Amino acid sequence: MTDKPKPWLLSVAEMGGHPNPAARYRELGYQVEMVPSVRKAQAWLKTQSPAVLVTEFHFDPGFRDRMSNLESLLAALQRYGTQTKVVVIVDPAHLPRLQQVQQRYPIHAVLQIPVQAEALRAALGD
Repeated sequence: MTDKPKPWLLSVAEMGGHPNPAARYRELGYQVEMVPSVRKAQAWLKTQSPAVLVTEFHFDPGFRDRMSNLESLLAALQRYGTQTKVVVIVDPAHLPRLQQVQQRYPIHAVLQIPVQAEALRAALGD
């Protein structure tokens, strides 16, 4: 009897500043790939299709063609046609900007910093 393979969870932690949740992701039954940038996440997505993407959102008025780090990553998910659930970690001060992104891209759950363990478990368990 073979065990069913665990689904992939891709975690993008560009800014950090919160505890590394990799152990919690594994406890919840995921294989975990952690990358430090959207660029590396996009490269990983070319060969893998995660069940869940957990990523940070940060607004940067210096971006010329977008408002955040998240838009190119979400566009890549659409391009590859995945059914990935997107969970976004956001500073409460940036929520209005994230809401603008949510009008264009589907986001499964939004978790405010500091991320509560129970909120993370609920977002990943849905």
